[in-house]
Amino acid sequence: MGDARTTGTTGSTATTGTRALRVGVIGIGQRAEIAQHVGATDTPARLVLAVDPTEVGRARAARSFGPDVRIAAALEDAIEAELDAAIVTTPDDTHAAIAVPLLEAGIAVYLEKPMAITVEDCDRLLETAARTGTPLYVGHNMRHMSVVRQMKALIDDGAIGEVKSIWCRHFVGNGGDFYFKDWHAERRHVNSLLLQKASHDLDVMHWLAGRSTKRVTALGALTVYGDVHDRGTHEGEVMPDWFSHDNWPPEAQTGLNPVIDVEDVSMMLMDLGDGVTASYEQCHFTPDYWRNYTVIGTRGRLENFGDTPGGVIRVWNRRHDWQLAGDVEVAIEGEGEGHEQADVRTMAEFLRHVATGAPTEVSLVAARDAVAAGALAAESLRDGGTPRDVPPLPADLVARLDARSSSAPDSSSRTTPAPRS
Repeated sequence: MGDARTTGTTGSTATTGTRALRVGVIGIGQRAEIAQHVGATDTPARLVLAVDPTEVGRARAARSFGPDVRIAAALEDAIEAELDAAIVTTPDDTHAAIAVPLLEAGIAVYLEKPMAITVEDCDRLLETAARTGTPLYVGHNMRHMSVVRQMKALIDDGAIGEVKSIWCRHFVGNGGDFYFKDWHAERRHVNSLLLQKASHDLDVMHWLAGRSTKRVTALGALTVYGDVHDRGTHEGEVMPDWFSHDNWPPEAQTGLNPVIDVEDVSMMLMDLGDGVTASYEQCHFTPDYWRNYTVIGTRGRLENFGDTPGGVIRVWNRRHDWQLAGDVEVAIEGEGEGHEQADVRTMAEFLRHVATGAPTEVSLVAARDAVAAGALAAESLRDGGTPRDVPPLPADLVARLDARSSSAPDSSSRTTPAPRS
């Protein structure tokens, strides 16, 4: 192996030379574009390998990454390539099967969110990361979106007092194109869009509240796209190939995935413990595309209007009747789209962590907590709304993970030991 490989020691990673980290990307679909940021951070790194099992994926990699990136077909090629790190952007149901061998081989892993589609696979990944000491990072890039970081700063500064409830409405106006024309429409690949899509928001709400879901209940259904009979395959294509704002109204969509068995509207209620509650609503056939958080504290509330630069965060912290303007208004910072900004910041944090062992804002335990909330909400939804309790992680595992990947605890499962069998 080269001289910039990680040490494999729990709690620290380091480079032993000055050369750039050697990075590979596995799975050349739409999200593989995040690998374009590898060479644009403050950590010396270069993309050297792209892996995809399909000919069309390998051809896409050649076009996207150029002649200096070697193209390969199998996971074994990545393991044998003397990589320092791998970016895994394969379908969600494959995450554990791909990441575990990489971690075992001492290759740091950037795993696209969600961590996995079951709690069991998440826990297997966490145990592997803790045992091997190999860096594992989950791409919860919304922790690096300006709107989220600004809301977190306001809360931490006491602008609304102690957080007691968080409500999130997610209007997924591009849902028909983003999630119902390929593998995202199938439970066997995603379990539920309460993981694939909502894991972002669940992680954000847990972060803003400083605690994670303990109990969850949900309702939802496939209400629109199941009745659209124009189906087709998009083999060899990725989402930009079929996306258009002209694909409207939802009932007029064409070329939907042959199998659709995930819900297109869903609602979940969460008990975060100690009297703190949260709710999340997701709809995939609205005309507009944005998410709205309302955070209510003991001394006020805040709410975002828009979630990218150009929008605002408003704070109400004095008693009065209805008014649209807040008592405080904060412009959402940055340039360009929030998601693109967050991708660059997230990749920079991952590479810095691999190279130096620097702590991360993204938390492995919290990534697992987001999957647990979404997966158990899906179970509840499909069982008439019957509540589900989130199983806590063993305290010793949480301690080992926190010691090397997170600068500050932010999840209630950090302090609750799991029952021993």
